[in-house]
Amino acid sequence: MVSDPERDEAHEAVRHDMRRLQQSFTQVGGDGCGCATGNCTGNAAPFDEAGFGQEYYPAADRDLVPVDAVAASLGCGNPLAVAELREGETVLDLGSGGGIDVLLSARRVGPTGRVYGLDMTDEMLALAEANKEKAGIVNVEFLKGTIESIPLPDSSMNVVISNCVINLSVDKPAVFSETFRVLIPGGRFGVTDVVAEDHLTPADRRARGEFVGCIAGALTMAEYREGLEAAGFTDIEIVSTHQVAEEMHSAIVKAVKSR
Repeated sequence: MVSDPERDEAHEAVRHDMRRLQQSFTQVGGDGCGCATGNCTGNAAPFDEAGFGQEYYPAADRDLVPVDAVAASLGCGNPLAVAELREGETVLDLGSGGGIDVLLSARRVGPTGRVYGLDMTDEMLALAEANKEKAGIVNVEFLKGTIESIPLPDSSMNVVISNCVINLSVDKPAVFSETFRVLIPGGRFGVTDVVAEDHLTPADRRARGEFVGCIAGALTMAEYREGLEAAGFTDIEIVSTHQVAEEMHSAIVKAVKSR
């Protein structure tokens, strides 16, 4: 069980980091983990050495959204390639940052679908709203809140996506439980996230990077699977895609809320 002070302290650390990134994103980018690691490479660079960045989105997708949304993106993968969104679906993006995944999702689900972006920082929400206006996309709504307490009704989402954000939570069981709650029966969980190899202890993970750098707070692959199973998910797949630190990887994580 995570205490309220622990959760509040972690939230404030992430808020502080996101405020810094939002203030400087036109120079260095960043709504995910990359700049928090100290490895930002600049707005013109597609990715950074730590395995976080824009290269995981095809150029054709990057061209569909405002440049500011692309510049503010430093996740560890492309959750849209994981989720296989369909026309008319309702989608939630956990930790939506500057809005790139929300805006791209909105194009995939079309005018009969709807996409929600959830973020806890006023600065990133303001940036996302500005990008929404620039893109001229109307089937999108950005919400303020935390991923441990999602401000949406039960069984209201077809798909939940996220890009390198869940590892930032100190209460991942709450995240998995809330995600399960808002999905419809048969709904899909499709995210990219940082995971550790199973033999790494919490101390090992802390030694490899900071919490807000998406390293210290990462679950092992086994812990991730156990957390999803405990929340009720089935058909769980966790596939490593590339290394982001020693014995730590970006991974595609997929699961289903069984009917």
